Amino acid sequence: MAIWEWALEAYAQPGVPEACLKLQDEHGQNTSLLLWAVYAEVKDPLVLARAAEAARAWDATALKPLREVRRALKAPLPPFGDGARQELREEVKAVELAAERLLLETLEGLTRGRAGAHALEALEAASKAWDKPAPADALARLAAALG
Repeated sequence: MAIWEWALEAYAQPGVPEACLKLQDEHGQNTSLLLWAVYAEVKDPLVLARAAEAARAWDATALKPLREVRRALKAPLPPFGDGARQELREEVKAVELAAERLLLETLEGLTRGRAGAHALEALEAASKAWDKPAPADALARLAAALG
């Protein structure tokens, strides 16, 4: 199964969206990097360093700006009509998802096949490669939700 389809299925599991958003919003993690690490079962520090570098660049260039615009468009902004604002917000959301997909597919290209790391091992290694590692309990919640 390709990474995008896997990520959509994984994100649909109970507890995964909440765990991902907590890691992203409260601990500054890149959830695409974390999900890719679980998908690829990777814990190799060199591969993770390359992946984190790519994710940081994409995060700064595309993901964070798109997320900020989408979130800013959530609240009413008179005199702009609510319907038009919400429609634009949905378009930005679609572009944000396309940017997430591009990141995941790019990261998938860094590995061929599975490396054999268990979900929690992969999450811990990816979180460490990202920058300041997320708390172990937050990573464990995501690993448990992913099954």
